[in-house]
Amino acid sequence: MVDVNKIFDSFDKNNIFKNKTILQSNYKPENIPHRGDQIQQVASILAPVLRGEKPSNLFLYGKTGTGKTLSIKYVQDELMKRIKREGNFNLKIEYLNCKLRKVSDTEYRILAELIKKFGGSVPSTGLPTQAVYSKFVDNIDSQEQLIVLILDEIDQTVKKISNDFLYNLTRLNSELSKSQICIVGISNNLTFLDNLDPRVRSSLGEEEIVFPPYNALQLQDILNKRSQEAFKEGVIEEGVIAKCSAYAAREHGDARRALDLLRVSGELAERESSEKIKLKHIDDANDKIEKDKILDVISSEPKQFQLVLHSIIELSEKKKEGESIFTGDIYNFYKEFCKRSRTETLTQRRVSDIIQEFDMLGIINVKIISKGRGGRMREINLAISNNIVDQAKKIISNSLNYN
Repeated sequence: MVDVNKIFDSFDKNNIFKNKTILQSNYKPENIPHRGDQIQQVASILAPVLRGEKPSNLFLYGKTGTGKTLSIKYVQDELMKRIKREGNFNLKIEYLNCKLRKVSDTEYRILAELIKKFGGSVPSTGLPTQAVYSKFVDNIDSQEQLIVLILDEIDQTVKKISNDFLYNLTRLNSELSKSQICIVGISNNLTFLDNLDPRVRSSLGEEEIVFPPYNALQLQDILNKRSQEAFKEGVIEEGVIAKCSAYAAREHGDARRALDLLRVSGELAERESSEKIKLKHIDDANDKIEKDKILDVISSEPKQFQLVLHSIIELSEKKKEGESIFTGDIYNFYKEFCKRSRTETLTQRRVSDIIQEFDMLGIINVKIISKGRGGRMREINLAISNNIVDQAKKIISNSLNYN
């Protein structure tokens, strides 16, 4: 029998953390280092709301962990403080993450969530989408107000819904008589605007701000500042923060990744009852985060992505030594599975796009094979460990309801 009290006793003596929340993704620091220029630009564009004027629609983009959400929320807080002190009109600034599962699947759900944010309610299903849209318009136009709507991970609305939803939002002011609305879109996808319908692009991207990746020195500075408040004195071994920064700089300058690495390293050191966070804890934390990230992506992706991944895994397990899997093999298997499970079948081009996304996420490796005059083919190999494959199969099985 395991004596769990020994484990609990060791955690009572916590030698590592002073305040772990400082390293968590939902923590809002008072100062945001190395993002002064971007914050200044955001503030300049949104400043007209202080005079009761609708600002231009704004689009922020940059890779994950480059400070986009932190910066817009900082400006949001400062604007609301100023309005409370000096404002003589009604300003509402609402934030919505479009990737949340409960809102991202359909236009109906996202509109229902927005209605809730503005004090209304609709049933979770049952009404025509147009009726929900009309209710949203009536809801925000029920009083004189200026609205700034911040849509984080806005690319998810196009990926899972359509261009039309964004087009309707950007044209909303023509339907409003008492209120006005400004849209702030945030995306990790640097080419998102390029792929939009030109009508939506011109409306949404009236003003654009790019957030560049942090370099290793900037990440080191961010980690040094946070670690002083997060950890007890003297618990970080020399070289740990530099290694964390180097890992994250290699991952496109992702500050969120760097903070996660440092936090998980601390947790692993704590579980080992170590008095210090050592370099080896960074390596162990990196492996753990990679695994968790892949499984999180697999569980949060839409059904069609899971169907394609299921096809890749099944074919990989069935193939004989020395055999190769190509895009066409995957599409044929996927098509058959869709037919058997009575699921809508995507085009081969769309499935190829999904395969490319899996390659970018590091779930598979794609190798281009030249066939001379026969053109080029993409050879597919799984790039994740057997342990992760087993867990991925369980996630997909539960999601798709098959055994």
